[in-house]
Amino acid sequence: MHEYDEMVLKCFIEQQGKLFPEDVADNLESAEAFLEECMAVVVDSADEVVEYFEEEGIDMEDPDNILEAAEVFEVGDGRYLIVEG
Repeated sequence: MHEYDEMVLKCFIEQQGKLFPEDVADNLESAEAFLEECMAVVVDSADEVVEYFEEEGIDMEDPDNILEAAEVFEVGDGRYLIVEG
């Protein structure tokens, strides 16, 4: 089971519209439940985002712009949340 801190959960709630047409979470509890169900991952740097996509075998059209992908959420403290919708 993954654990997501409050900063990660708030980031997801605020930015979920870039990945989903409608909100999937409206509070911390529902955000945590959704992220756990999706098995979302928190990584510590932009380099780890690239490594994650490479390890998962996900084809990156433009690795230089991977941080702009809808699945990648910048937490704001150097970390990134990756949610595969």
